[in-house]
Amino acid sequence: MFSGVYTALITPFKNDKVDFDALRKLIEHQIKNGIDGIVPCGTTGESPTLSYEEHEAVIEFCVKNAKGKMKVLAGTGSNSTDEAIHFTQFAKKVGCDGALIVSPYYNKPTQKGLYLHFKTIADTINIPIVLYNIAGRTSVNIESSTIAKLFNDCKNIVGVKEASGSLEQMSAIKFLVPGIDILSGDDVLTLPLLSIGGVGVISVLSNIVPAEVVSLIKAFEKGNIKDAIKIHYKILPLAKSMFIETNPVPVKTAASLLGICEPDLRLPMCEIENTNKEKLEKILKDYGLLK
Repeated sequence: MFSGVYTALITPFKNDKVDFDALRKLIEHQIKNGIDGIVPCGTTGESPTLSYEEHEAVIEFCVKNAKGKMKVLAGTGSNSTDEAIHFTQFAKKVGCDGALIVSPYYNKPTQKGLYLHFKTIADTINIPIVLYNIAGRTSVNIESSTIAKLFNDCKNIVGVKEASGSLEQMSAIKFLVPGIDILSGDDVLTLPLLSIGGVGVISVLSNIVPAEVVSLIKAFEKGNIKDAIKIHYKILPLAKSMFIETNPVPVKTAASLLGICEPDLRLPMCEIENTNKEKLEKILKDYGLLK
């Protein structure tokens, strides 16, 4: 159901407010470059510092501006099951194609708690759901057996964004649940994941070079493995640079350098260190994005 390239959208800010003009231009750029879908209000979209009103406004704005030309997979997760239900219900109401739901952070639930959290949401709202597994942010891993149980017990849980960094875990998920859509949560692991049965990526990098990320997926799908490998290594330094500091600081800095949006972040996210900014600028210049 969800395959190809989905951009984990940044949320542009200006004067501490959501910059909807910049967001509209970003969405239009994604459409123009053949992106399959966008993911507003995820980790890259700084969802923890969006108010309820902003969170909903950004999701609805993305649905309206996607214009049916690409899918919208809204970030609706929370460490509160009730709050996740609230945002997921809203996503369905405004016409999202699905919901990306991160595992609860800070609470550190058991596997049983994770299962009950996701099953309660899936049973409450009939919308396609993609689980989001990123233990580095949440401190708890959704084990492959838990993902398999959720997929088997909940018809509307259709995929998982895997950002564990472990190809072994991704392989285990695909082995247990052959029918699940596995999307890479790390741009540097997109090609390796495709090789073991993954179907795409929820990409940070495609905020700034959407066409290149699309070309990698297309090359692989057409069986042009040598071309896919070539693209993988071409974008690798750029992809790695997106994580020289905590996401989304580098990608938002890069976007600002390229004139996509202001560099504004919300605390506790803060301006990139000068030494890292210089490294990022060099990588962008070496890639040919900056003069």
